[in-house]
Order: sequence, then C-alpha cells, then structure tokens
Amino acid sequence: MAIKDALLPEFDHEMAQTRVALERCAKEHFAFRPHEKSWMMGQLAMHLATVPKWAFMTLTTDEIDFATLPAPKYEEPANTAALLAEFDQNFASARAELARATDEQMMGTWTGRSGEVVHFSMPRVATMRTFVMNHMIHHRGQLTIYLRLTGAKVPALYGPSADEGSM
Repeated sequence: MAIKDALLPEFDHEMAQTRVALERCAKEHFAFRPHEKSWMMGQLAMHLATVPKWAFMTLTTDEIDFATLPAPKYEEPANTAALLAEFDQNFASARAELARATDEQMMGTWTGRSGEVVHFSMPRVATMRTFVMNHMIHHRGQLTIYLRLTGAKVPALYGPSADEGSM
C-alpha cells in the first residue's frame, strides 16, 4: 500500500472533524477570549482554517525557514461562512496534493527551521502527522473549550460529547 493511501483516510477524517468544530463557531462569539493570553475565538478558528495550507506546503517544499516569514496574523473572519470557505479551499488543495504524493516524496526529509536553528527534520509523512495533523488536533481541542464556554454544542469528535450521543 502506498503511504498516501494509508494517510488519506486519517487526513480526511481529521479534516472533516475540524470542519464540524468550525461550523459551530458563531460570529457573535468571534471576539470571545477565555484568558488575556489566549487568542480570540475568531483568530483560533482562522488558524485552524489555514492549517491545511501547511499540508500543501509540506508536500510541495523541502523546508520552511520561520525566520523569513512575517509573524502570522490570524484576523477574525467576516462570518462563519467565510471561515468555512477558507477551510474548504485550503483542504481541497492540500488533499489534491496528498493524493498525488509518491512514496519517495513522502519519505523525503522536510525541515522546519528558524535561520540556522533546526526545530525538526523528519520524513515528510511524519511532518504531515505532527506539524500538520497533530497541531490541528491540538488547536481543535482548544476550540472545543471555547465552544463550551460560549454555550455552543461541543461536537462528538472521537466518541460522545456531553452534547451529542455519538459521532
């Protein structure tokens, strides 16, 4: 089995679950922030909507130098529909690239650095799981807390939630 064929079902599942969480983000709560050091809900949601871009970048480049990039500004989306449109576009391009990936490409090394400091250098498939999917899952977990605190129903992502019986 090709690596992409093993990874695609997981990728599709995690992206679908993220979309469900993003659908619950109501514009009237985009400015909600549970703590002064936390992002506002709209910023966190926009960050999640852009994570699939990282998958595309991971699949089409060999490294990223964070020191050369401007600091990300996750602006509040105009509304939930705009948030979902951003996510859907990023997911579609990332998924198409993943579907084209070869085993040789997936086993190639991908590096994240800041100038001379190498944060990680690992096979692209591992980067997809850690830098992309695990990172997204981490922030999706944060978003579910925001949903709970703003009174939205928390989706059943890996089993029942207090609001939904099953997936």
